[in-house]
Amino acid sequence: MRLRLDERDWRERAQRHRARVEPYVTGRVRRRQRGEKHPVDDFLFEYYGYSPARLMRWHPGAGVVLGGDASEYAQLGTYRTYDDGVGADLGRIAGRRDGFEWTRGLLALTGSRPGRTDCFGLHEWAMVYRQAPDEVRHASWPLRLGPAGTDAVVEAHQLRCTHVDAYRFFTPEAAPRNASSPSRETQRATEQPGCLHANMDLYKWAMKLVPYGDSDLLVDCFALARDVRELDMRAAPYDLSALGCTPVPIETPEGKAEYVRLQRAHAERAAGLRARLLADYDRALAAGAQTR
Repeated sequence: MRLRLDERDWRERAQRHRARVEPYVTGRVRRRQRGEKHPVDDFLFEYYGYSPARLMRWHPGAGVVLGGDASEYAQLGTYRTYDDGVGADLGRIAGRRDGFEWTRGLLALTGSRPGRTDCFGLHEWAMVYRQAPDEVRHASWPLRLGPAGTDAVVEAHQLRCTHVDAYRFFTPEAAPRNASSPSRETQRATEQPGCLHANMDLYKWAMKLVPYGDSDLLVDCFALARDVRELDMRAAPYDLSALGCTPVPIETPEGKAEYVRLQRAHAERAAGLRARLLADYDRALAAGAQTR
């Protein structure tokens, strides 16, 4: 049973979506034209490889068809024309079922665990540990404590990163200092809901569900990921105060307390989004099963 939206209705929804996304993408497009980079606002587009144009496009989701003239959707490879309108091609879900089920399992397992808040964002420090100035990832921004001070912070703490895609960027000297060695093989067994990167990745998992997922949820996940990235960089060793990113000095007791407070707030937001994503994956998998 499909839901059919008349043309006026779905065009209004698409316009609301574009209006909501536009503030996020305008700066990115203008900076690219000027050859500039922003370590917070450009990160999601670069790291996750999802372009502003794709984020601007609204999708109705699995089991919904568009009435009227929906030719701009009909020409997309992931859509097809049904008797009552144009909608996402549910027959394509079969080829993505394994990936969808893996992600659904990851989301469920992550949400079932208690969140940990004892990492203090030191993954960013571990990514520059004992590096020369020209090797640092964001070399155009100064280190707040300088190279030696940054290394000293790493050496004064136990690294407790649980996220494979943060850990894999540790310098060779920092990696052995971590309490564990997260890997793709252990990801579903170790990912936990207090992790900033796990919560940022909700955007990736919503993105992977396009065009079968909820576009409002996609933007909600993007908005959270952007806020998480801002905390990530505020707690990082870089001085981004020129961008309005007030440092969270995690090398101090006060900074640690502030980091944990914000980390918990982001985790609370993420919990609701993770539950919605699980429901979205279930809907897509169920819709795909009906086409077999």
